[in-house]
Amino acid sequence: MNQPLAYIHPEAKIAQNVVIEPFTSIYKNVEIGEGTWIGPNVTIMEGARIGKNCKIFPGAVISSIPQDLKFAGEDTLTFIGDGTVIRECVTVSRGTVDRMKTVVGSNCLIMAYAHVAHDCIIGNNCIMGNAVQMAGHVVMGDYAIISGASAVHQFAKIGAHAMVSGGSLIRKDVPPFVKAAREPLSYAGVNSIGLRRRGYTNEQINEIQQIYRILYMSGLNNAAAVDKIELEISPSPERDEILNFVRDSGRGIIKGYQRDAD
Repeated sequence: MNQPLAYIHPEAKIAQNVVIEPFTSIYKNVEIGEGTWIGPNVTIMEGARIGKNCKIFPGAVISSIPQDLKFAGEDTLTFIGDGTVIRECVTVSRGTVDRMKTVVGSNCLIMAYAHVAHDCIIGNNCIMGNAVQMAGHVVMGDYAIISGASAVHQFAKIGAHAMVSGGSLIRKDVPPFVKAAREPLSYAGVNSIGLRRRGYTNEQINEIQQIYRILYMSGLNNAAAVDKIELEISPSPERDEILNFVRDSGRGIIKGYQRDAD
């Protein structure tokens, strides 16, 4: 490749048909898959593994050293999946000794000024809106959406197909298939529109809604609600995903909406 106005380390592994625009820097120990476009003024630092047919826009910094005082220079990686679009001035830090990697899945859209911190694991087909700030060790399930200007606490989990409203402070885990809104962040119903767009049937959506009625509207605590769901709802992939998420939640799940007392 001949990119006279870009810096490409001779040890970087770059497919033949990758386009690298002027004033971009590619460090050593970087791999970039075929068909990917790297815009101008992008910095791809050590440990980046970028898939095929990605688009990375100006000002983005990929695989930077973690903003973690415990980081001791360990040899860690950043994975960007195939078909993912990373917009202007996004920053993605590489992993630490905790997971040894940061992962952004395939076919994701990370909008401008978002930050993905060290050891985050983002699934496939996810969307992060403009200026979403994600702290370290966050897990985000497939097809989840976090709307713009939201902040995610470290170690939080966002379940698959969840949708979080803009400007949210995500301090607790957001279960799969739900909408989350208000302050403090609360359950705001099932993401039925998103689920229908992705091929879920009315029967599946109705079952998910019934599960969350028990979890959030029955007056039971989470442990009792999980037992009731397991007893009354037949096993299914959706039921089991919700139950496993609630049981495994480290920070606790978001609460149901409660109107403030006058």
